[in-house]
Amino acid sequence: MAALLGSLLLPAKLFARRTEKGRIIVNTLETRQASTELSSITTGNWTLPNALTALRIFLVPILVVFLLTDYRLVGLSVFIIASLTDWFDGYLARTRKQITTLGQLLDPIADKLLVSAAFISLVGLGEAPAWMVVIIIGRELAISGLRPIAADQGITIPSSSLGKYKTTVQMFTIILLLLGPSYLGEHFLVGEIFVGEIGLWLVVVLSLVSAAQYFLGFWKQLARSGKPS
Repeated sequence: MAALLGSLLLPAKLFARRTEKGRIIVNTLETRQASTELSSITTGNWTLPNALTALRIFLVPILVVFLLTDYRLVGLSVFIIASLTDWFDGYLARTRKQITTLGQLLDPIADKLLVSAAFISLVGLGEAPAWMVVIIIGRELAISGLRPIAADQGITIPSSSLGKYKTTVQMFTIILLLLGPSYLGEHFLVGEIFVGEIGLWLVVVLSLVSAAQYFLGFWKQLARSGKPS
């Protein structure tokens, strides 16, 4: 009788052992998957391009402090370093295939913070008229507000060539205005007008024209889609 009961209970014991092993295997796989997901969350966004973008944001208050405490050349060096990180983070993200959602979010914020801080400091230094800087920064804020509205309507607004030219011109203009005629001398004067002042006017014009281009492109796409404007 005991032998009969033992033979009947043996498959049940084996099934229990297999089930227990199966649970161990499942738990092991779940642990590995959780570890992989956690690793992707903690390290996936922390790439070298994103680190350079974060560095650019960190350099913004340092730039303002040096410029407004009359350490202009040190501030200029900080601005050039920060501007170079803007080029390098985009280049590395593309070549190393490390384009992340965090990077796409932080990069334009870092760019606008850097440019806005530099122009506002130039107003404080008396090197740029406030009304010009208001137009330049206002344009940046307007385009930043337009993009999410367009995305909500299913419309993509690509970067225009004028916008790219504006970005390049304004970087060189900031450098020229920070140096000024006192450092650059008469070689950077057109008649009696400093080249940096000409560059500033050019930035204002490009800002207005490129902003109009973005808004017109948005309204045209919105009209074609048949959605109410």
